[in-house]
Amino acid sequence: MIPFYMDEHVPRAITNGLRLRGIDLLTVQEDDFSGRSDSELLDRATLLMRVLFTHDDDLLTEATERQRNGRKFCGVVYAHHMRVSIGQCVKDLEILSKHGDIEDVRNQIVFLPL
Repeated sequence: MIPFYMDEHVPRAITNGLRLRGIDLLTVQEDDFSGRSDSELLDRATLLMRVLFTHDDDLLTEATERQRNGRKFCGVVYAHHMRVSIGQCVKDLEILSKHGDIEDVRNQIVFLPL
């Protein structure tokens, strides 16, 4: 099972939908980590052994830079907020969480929809 770390800009409807489906997640707000840099968010998610879910294009840049430089991270799942509906995000994140393993996404960027 893949546990998620939800970026602060992820709509509450996605978080609530995943919780209703029994998905293990922690929001940046619950972790009292709001307002941190993208680098700090990826470091925190990695420390917590959680895959970071985001709508933030800048986090893609940070993750790509880490891939190029061999800096480890637990993984990033990205969905463009204008191209992927809330329902599709919930569905795809549930599939990833329940049928994947953190090793499947370690140091990777996964784009939604699947």
